[in-house]
Amino acid sequence: MDPSSSISSNRPLMTIESPIEASLKHVPGFIERAEELKSKGVDDILLVSVNDPFVMKAWAKSYPENKHVKFLADGLAKYTHALGLELDLGDKGLGTRSRRFALLLDDLKVKVANIESGGEFTVSSAEEIINAL
Repeated sequence: MDPSSSISSNRPLMTIESPIEASLKHVPGFIERAEELKSKGVDDILLVSVNDPFVMKAWAKSYPENKHVKFLADGLAKYTHALGLELDLGDKGLGTRSRRFALLLDDLKVKVANIESGGEFTVSSAEEIINAL
């Protein structure tokens, strides 16, 4: 699936994740602050991960309180590669993954690109996006 085909709004927020680390802080932050993001003009909150659709569906189900974040699969990392944000974790047996980031788009143009270094979690949080709005 091409995640860009799921962008149906003028002002989406996209974040790309790895389920293991994201489940603790990153995703809950976007779920908890989704209403606030929407009140500030964010149309869609899209979580894209280099995973298959079955993993993404199961991951989404682990957040029964979620009403706004859409979980999308980038199984072959084509979208991640097109953005130049792939991360080679082959030496750890994980293959190609994505760097953690949050993008705020306006009319399909990147307005905010908060890209993490390594495995950090500092600039791509919901709070940082809200501050940028």
